[in-house]
Amino acid sequence: MRRRFGQALRVGVAAGAVALLKTSRWGGAAPEVVGELAFDGGSHPESIGLALRHLLQDGGGAGWPVSIVLADDLVRIWQVAPPAGSARLADLEAAAALRFQTLFGEPTGAWALSAGWDPAQPFLAAALPRHLLALIEQVCAAQRAPIVELVPQFVAGFNQWRGALKAGAWYGLVQQRVLTLAMIDGGAIRAVRASALPDGADLDWLAAHVAREALRLNLAAPARLAVSGHAPPAWNKGASHATLACHLLGQGQGSGWSDCARLAATGSRP
Repeated sequence: MRRRFGQALRVGVAAGAVALLKTSRWGGAAPEVVGELAFDGGSHPESIGLALRHLLQDGGGAGWPVSIVLADDLVRIWQVAPPAGSARLADLEAAAALRFQTLFGEPTGAWALSAGWDPAQPFLAAALPRHLLALIEQVCAAQRAPIVELVPQFVAGFNQWRGALKAGAWYGLVQQRVLTLAMIDGGAIRAVRASALPDGADLDWLAAHVAREALRLNLAAPARLAVSGHAPPAWNKGASHATLACHLLGQGQGSGWSDCARLAATGSRP
């Protein structure tokens, strides 16, 4: 596959599937699906690594810069409160590791941590399996495909749309009938929660769900929610609700695509 100036690849990595997209920074061209591959082995790192190698080889990805978007169920995402008086990165890393162990019941040895380290306010942290990360890096290096970004889907979506959020709004991402909410207060994410969408999840359900999550954190329920991803149709027909205004972001991108292709497109220009 011949690469033109400004073109790059995006790969979606999920349990049991990988997808490859071609993007361009110029001309307003929409992302294009190059290939997809389903495989046995679920989230097993070796299975994912083998599928990724075949996908890049078959898609002619040698020499192309690539962004990797990992499905959120392959990673861990959590919020960290910095210790009082912390001034060193080591203090923040220790706080993130302790919070990880508290939440997930295991040490961080098998996980690679990254975060928006901030000594002054709570920050978002993510952990990627070290073995999976190493295999992805090995495959891309063998294909001479430099990794320019490797990010969980929720983080990719939030980074893409955070500038479009109005004051006081929360952010949500829907993928494979899971809604992940970023509860924002004072301009900072206070918590991240993922919940499966029930059948018939309309605006009444959404407003009640958002209100419950706000109550759990002792926060005021937001009047606005901005949602990207594959939101239920009931949220996108000009419907309104008395307590919650739902604004859908990037609708129309990836219409008719598979879940994994939409995963790969998360964070790309519409």
